[in-house]
Amino acid sequence: MKNKRLKGIVLAVVLLLLIPFTAMQFTNEVNWTAFDFVVAGILLLGTGLLVELVMRKLTNKNYQIAAIAVLLAVLFLVWAELAVGIFGSPFAGS
Repeated sequence: MKNKRLKGIVLAVVLLLLIPFTAMQFTNEVNWTAFDFVVAGILLLGTGLLVELVMRKLTNKNYQIAAIAVLLAVLFLVWAELAVGIFGSPFAGS
């Protein structure tokens, strides 16, 4: 069962990264470099693996939900900062 979830996480990351890749191939709306795909893959895979770790280590469902919500919030904030620089940090390239 554990290997199935890990395979599912990797498959989900690949499928999510196919969205901008196909958009980049067929339209000019997405302008990602290979580095962008690597960073996005690391963010998505890291978050997925951390969620898996939380699900394995925490037994209380309420704690699991809270920890996963925090992980997803951090993922979205980092993604938004990298995409548009909502905080204006040097991390975003501004």
